[in-house]
Amino acid sequence: MQMLPIRLTPGQDLRHALELVVRSRGGSAAFVLSGIGSLSKSSIRFAEASTSHQLLGPTEILSLSGTIAANGSHLHMALSTATGEILGGHVMSGCIVRTTAEVLLGLLPDWEFSREPDEFTGFSELVVVHKG
Repeated sequence: MQMLPIRLTPGQDLRHALELVVRSRGGSAAFVLSGIGSLSKSSIRFAEASTSHQLLGPTEILSLSGTIAANGSHLHMALSTATGEILGGHVMSGCIVRTTAEVLLGLLPDWEFSREPDEFTGFSELVVVHKG
């Protein structure tokens, strides 16, 4: 495993930036070991929801975790609002970094992650293949 500490800067889309970093390293399998920071706009999807929930205004990323595959990510995040309310869910596009996002990625060069339709769940689920 290769460790990759990164800092995202104001205005970057959290999800897109993480996927881009992995792709730019030639990777197709990574996971988030740790993630904290702040967002100016947040977009998360709650459990069983079909649409995302938009939060405008500053939020703090309390935790970030998940996997990044060649054809998609599955990321979860816990956020705190300015009033201390805690929300969590799936990280969607549109989570915009406010001051910083400090993320530690684990890159797995001997592995390949992809997302494929799963008959049982009805969702695209993680498929793990060892390349070695």
